[in-house]
Amino acid sequence: MSAGVNTFAPLLPTSDTDVVTSTFSLVDYVVFVLLLVLSLAIGLYHAFRGWGQHTVGQLLMADRKMSCLPVALSLLATFQSAVAILGVPSEIYRFGTQYWFLGCCYFLGLLIPAHVFIPVFYRLHLTSAYEYLELRFNKAVRVCGTVTFIFQMVIYMGVVLYAPSLALNAVTGFDLWLSVLTLGIVCTVYTALGGLKAVIWTDVFQTLVMFLGQLVVIIVGSAKVGGLGHVWEVASQHGRISGIVLDPDPFVRHTFWTLAFGGVFMMLSLYGVNQAQVQRYLSSRTEKAAVLSCYAVFPCQQLVLCMSCLIGLVMFVYYQEYPMSTQQAQAAPDQFVLYFVMDLLKGLPGLPGLFVACLFSGSLSTISSAFNSLATVTMEDLIRPWFPQFSEVQAIMLSRILAFGYGLLCLGMAYISSQMGSVLQAALSIFGMVGGPLLGLFCLGMFFPCANPLGAIVGLLAGLIMAFWIGIGSIVTNMASGVAPSPPNISSFSLPSNLTTVTMTTLMPPTTLSKPTGLQHLYSLSYLWYSAHNSTTVIVVGLIVSLLTVGDSEVPLPSGGMRGRTLNPRTIYPVLPKLLALLPMSCQKRFHCISYSQDLSVDTAAFPEKMSNGTLKNSRDKEAVAVPEEGSAHQGNSPTFILQETSL
Repeated sequence: MSAGVNTFAPLLPTSDTDVVTSTFSLVDYVVFVLLLVLSLAIGLYHAFRGWGQHTVGQLLMADRKMSCLPVALSLLATFQSAVAILGVPSEIYRFGTQYWFLGCCYFLGLLIPAHVFIPVFYRLHLTSAYEYLELRFNKAVRVCGTVTFIFQMVIYMGVVLYAPSLALNAVTGFDLWLSVLTLGIVCTVYTALGGLKAVIWTDVFQTLVMFLGQLVVIIVGSAKVGGLGHVWEVASQHGRISGIVLDPDPFVRHTFWTLAFGGVFMMLSLYGVNQAQVQRYLSSRTEKAAVLSCYAVFPCQQLVLCMSCLIGLVMFVYYQEYPMSTQQAQAAPDQFVLYFVMDLLKGLPGLPGLFVACLFSGSLSTISSAFNSLATVTMEDLIRPWFPQFSEVQAIMLSRILAFGYGLLCLGMAYISSQMGSVLQAALSIFGMVGGPLLGLFCLGMFFPCANPLGAIVGLLAGLIMAFWIGIGSIVTNMASGVAPSPPNISSFSLPSNLTTVTMTTLMPPTTLSKPTGLQHLYSLSYLWYSAHNSTTVIVVGLIVSLLTVGDSEVPLPSGGMRGRTLNPRTIYPVLPKLLALLPMSCQKRFHCISYSQDLSVDTAAFPEKMSNGTLKNSRDKEAVAVPEEGSAHQGNSPTFILQETSL
């Protein structure tokens, strides 16, 4: 059921007068340059503070001494890109407040990482999230996960740099390649020299700028149209205030279930297993601080979503009273917000520059996080395991070179993006396509002790194939049917053929005119279910392959086909015993599940935090070997295991 729901794009009121491209005043340029200078100054401060005494741990992990608040704000800023700042208000303007229910998924989407992923990662004392895959499976799985992540981020960071710059250029006349080069160079310098600590503290500053820029738009805009009460009233009269749509159909673009539960998997792929976020958790001084930083993101995310949605509503009401020009009505959806801001804030020197600073803060925080995480996984997963003889000085120099290299690669990807035309949508979609399979890979290892390395690799490949099949199929189908079709009985407007027309259709795919059939029906799966569908594919295929490849000569561990290898209890989260522990003791005894939970709580001091060859050694130079407890396999229950030590 829904109350006052309208999923159609609104009529775009237009005026007969065209507008010329808006220009910046001198004060606007000063505000914008000030953002870049302060961001660079913060990064250089942390770079030159203690120069010559830095370690790899300080450069890549901020010496694991960060406090809760800066980590929380950095977590928030990492994926609050300029695409989201432009896209969410446009979504609300066009389709109403149904998207606002996405906030319902934030609770589980942050609670699960706080109590499942963070404890496992933190207690293993990792640097790269993909080290976990070697501890749980083997080196081949680790390399596969790392390469997949690098592919994901390299494609994404070029687009996230180029697309907002292009939109800004189209609306304000701001030089396209000047903005791309400026952002890329500033970001590369402070990330490469200052490391993770510089990235986190510049994220804090940039987050505050983002909050301030959006708040100014809400205050000035609502005041100009008669206050937030009037905004809500007018939006409600025009059907822009959406009710709860309880349709369980996963092929409906936005419903309560899609946003509240499909969004959980999207959040888990970002805040649970993505290296950019895991690296921040692991930089915290304690596990408790890491968990608290994850908690602190929840109200911040709700505030960001609320502000973005309010901007969309204010923009809708504003254009009911002050009709768009023909040029604005023909613009791409991701340009609506910029046109609105330039209209709203003209005559207020400095405020347009503040919003552009807000927009570029989103780009800087996302790109710097990408540079730093890419340098970290390349160093820790692809170089150090093969060249362990590197000295500390050499490792620091190589880490900085890697960050510089990825910065140059980002600029190159931005140029490639400018030549991609309509393929740009596919490039931006890749970020969402790859996140789901990586989430499934980590869940397979963490929640299913029977999974083995072969099952993990085959499952990951199956998940990626499924992700690209559905994702690319959806894009091709939409392109074949023309640009973003307008719903029936709604006046259509043409979109220009520049690249920005596809930016937000990736994040917010358009509604379709007729119900698709066959494969086209599969391609119409809501984008918010992509992560759930693809991660489930990895888990199901991985479990099937693992169970089919169990050999007779294997150690009879609950790790299935882990041939000749022991299972480190630290790499498993005993989800079933945790759930059954909530039941009364009589029910727990009936299910016979206490013994396995207890066995996973063995003294893990015998297991190192990191292993490079799969051998489990304890501090007394003995090998920990898991053997089945005598008689446990002959009582109709699952076998339990104890640890025995054998001298090497």
